[in-house]
Amino acid sequence: MTRSLLAVLLGGALGTAARLGIDLALPHDPVGFAGSTLVVNALGCLVLGALSASLLARPALPEWLRAGLGPGLLGGFTTMSAVALLLGQQLQQGLLLPAALQGGLQIGLSLLAVVIGLRLGRRIGPGRADARGTAP
Repeated sequence: MTRSLLAVLLGGALGTAARLGIDLALPHDPVGFAGSTLVVNALGCLVLGALSASLLARPALPEWLRAGLGPGLLGGFTTMSAVALLLGQQLQQGLLLPAALQGGLQIGLSLLAVVIGLRLGRRIGPGRADARGTAP
């Protein structure tokens, strides 16, 4: 339990720092289009999908590493709260179309990224299994 907590704390710190780096590289207007948030969430979903299919599903993977990579690193990296805040601000200002577009892009691109990540993870994962669950 202590190892998992420490892994989540360390992973979360690293993920948050990486997110800040992207936010600084791709700044956005607080009520405008949040390009950096879109990039962060889509990239995080892609990586989580790939890790889930190739590494995190392995029973032999230590729980602390699973916790550090998933909820820690990628949980600290991605940011649904920033999306919700942005959409709330847009809606309060009556910016219905930008809010709908931003929300649709966030969810749609993130889902697409997870699907692509899962497929990539299955292709590149060592000892991967085919659709029937047997090793190639």
